[in-house]
Amino acid sequence: MSGPVSGGVRLAGMVRPSSRIDGFGTTIFAEMSALAARTGAVNLGQGFPDTSGPPELLERARAAIASGDNQYAPGLGTPELRAAIVRHQARHHGVELDADTQVVVTTGATEAIAAAVLGLVDAGDEVVVIEPFYDSYVAMIRMAGAVPVPVTLRAPDFRLPVEDLQAVIGPRTRAIMVNTPHNPTGAVLSDEELTALAELAERHDLTVISDEVYEHLTFDGVRHRPVATVPGLADRTVTISSAGKSFSVTGWKIGWATGPAHLVEAVMAAKQWLSYTSGTPFQGAVAWALDHADDFVADLARQLQDQRDRLCDGLEAVGFGVIRPQATYFATTDIRPLGFDDGLDFCRRLPELAGVVAVPHQVLHLDPEPGRPFVRWAFCKRPEVIDEALTRLRRLSPA
Repeated sequence: MSGPVSGGVRLAGMVRPSSRIDGFGTTIFAEMSALAARTGAVNLGQGFPDTSGPPELLERARAAIASGDNQYAPGLGTPELRAAIVRHQARHHGVELDADTQVVVTTGATEAIAAAVLGLVDAGDEVVVIEPFYDSYVAMIRMAGAVPVPVTLRAPDFRLPVEDLQAVIGPRTRAIMVNTPHNPTGAVLSDEELTALAELAERHDLTVISDEVYEHLTFDGVRHRPVATVPGLADRTVTISSAGKSFSVTGWKIGWATGPAHLVEAVMAAKQWLSYTSGTPFQGAVAWALDHADDFVADLARQLQDQRDRLCDGLEAVGFGVIRPQATYFATTDIRPLGFDDGLDFCRRLPELAGVVAVPHQVLHLDPEPGRPFVRWAFCKRPEVIDEALTRLRRLSPA
């Protein structure tokens, strides 16, 4: 039986949720996607493409299902996929890994983040998070009983404030969560920023959890440098990535974590109690893509750069202050030039005002104030969808 006890009897329908989820509510991405569906608005909120990945990738998944490859994969991931991840990391980044001890396949990058936090952080530890942040970071830190400590990237350039980072590290700091290329700002950490991060991590003996799911989706000749390639960070960094963004299959939820064996072992120790294993028929298909779909990924990055410019040019014409990203699926705007100053209120009203959905930065901060006037727009949509959104947004332009 469930519910509070009254005279020795539990009353049905009066269950109090666990305190560890107090205040979480629904993710902003789910809220805004539901708002788009309910109102018929153009959804430039949640970051998923409206086209699919390479045809052969999709066909290989279909063939795996048809051939009966539908039962549990090994908890670490299939040997085929782990070997392909090792080859990918060596070919693209010069990182040498052992497929048996330094790679674990996860149910998307979000599970990898959860398992890394649960496996590497104790209750009472402090974890530095770079804000604005992907919202699962803080949720998982708090679920682990740890304390998120923010360092804020500030507009318009969203560069890592190294002095602020140094100032928040204390005796209880256990780890730093890094995201590069960065969602939602599109900033890519520079060599100088990475070097400063390495110096602080070494000096304070910190673990780095690095979310790099947009590793290949950079623009204008900007290069992503994996955190683990920086001297001093290889032995203390868990690197997280996934197939979803690189191959436009976000719904497959195939991700991975790599790094030194002792860190990957800790991630796996937690992951086995979350999903245990991940989408078997997709793993062989992703292994093929990691080995054979580099051209698709390069074309996707070029296409996204064009879509970025299409959206950003249009948002500038509407009157927003636009911050053009170096990478990812997202552009940021300052809404104040159009007379708004609260991004959350603006985004909740936007379907009525213009028939479009976006995501406010402020909910991706522990202190919402620095993000209050900024809004994130997804450009991982077909050009005609972007154009329709811009047509609708012109209703906001000053007369």
